[in-house]
Amino acid sequence: MHKTEALFDLSHSLAAPLLRAAEYPWEALPKIGGFLLQMGPMLPEADYDHPSETVWIAKTATIAPSVSITGPCIICAGAELRQCAFLRGNVLVGAGATVGNSTELKNVILFDEVQTPHYNYVGDSILGYKAHMGAGSITSNVKSDKTLVVIKCGSQQIATGLKKVGAILGDYVEIGCNSVLNPGTVIGRNTSVYPLSSVRGVIPANSIFKSQDHIITRLTPN
Repeated sequence: MHKTEALFDLSHSLAAPLLRAAEYPWEALPKIGGFLLQMGPMLPEADYDHPSETVWIAKTATIAPSVSITGPCIICAGAELRQCAFLRGNVLVGAGATVGNSTELKNVILFDEVQTPHYNYVGDSILGYKAHMGAGSITSNVKSDKTLVVIKCGSQQIATGLKKVGAILGDYVEIGCNSVLNPGTVIGRNTSVYPLSSVRGVIPANSIFKSQDHIITRLTPN
C-alpha cells in the first residue's frame, strides 16, 4: 500500500516517467531537479513561458506579482500561485493546482489539481491527484536527531537512505488544518486526517485518521 502504483494514478502528473521508474515514491525525491531540467526544454514553446534558464511557466497559469520562484521549476497549465508563495527549487506544480498565500514549496511534486492553499510548508514530498492540505498544515522533512528517515508500517521498516523525506500523499488525501506530517509519513488514497493531528508512519488507504491510535476504515470509500 506504500508503493508508487498503489498511491497514484500517474496519468495526472507530468512526472509520470520519473515516478513510474520508482518502486517506492520517495526514491524519486533526489531526482526531481534533474527530471525538471530534462523535461523543461521539451515543453511546447507555444504553451510555456521561459522567464529564466531553469523555470517554465504555462501561459494559462496565474502568478501573483509577489510570488518568488527559484528553478528548477515547472508550473503547468491552469495552476494558480497566490500572493507571497515561495518556490525554492526542484518544484513541479501540476495542472490546475493551487499554491496559496505564503505557502513554501521545496523539492516537491504536486500532481494535477492539488491544493496547498493557505500558508503550508511542503518539502521533500509528493502530493497525489486532488490531495488537499488544510490551512496551516505542514510536512516535517527532517528528524530532530538528523538521522536518515525510515518508513515504518507496523513491524516493517524500510530504510530510505535519505536525510530529508517529508510526506507522500496518495490521490484524494485530505489533511486537516494545522496538522503536522512527520518525516516519512505515507498516507494512502482517499484517506482523511483530522485537524490538529500529528501523523507518522504509513496510514492505510480509505481511512479516517482521528489520532495515531484511532484510525478507522471508511464505510464508503471516495
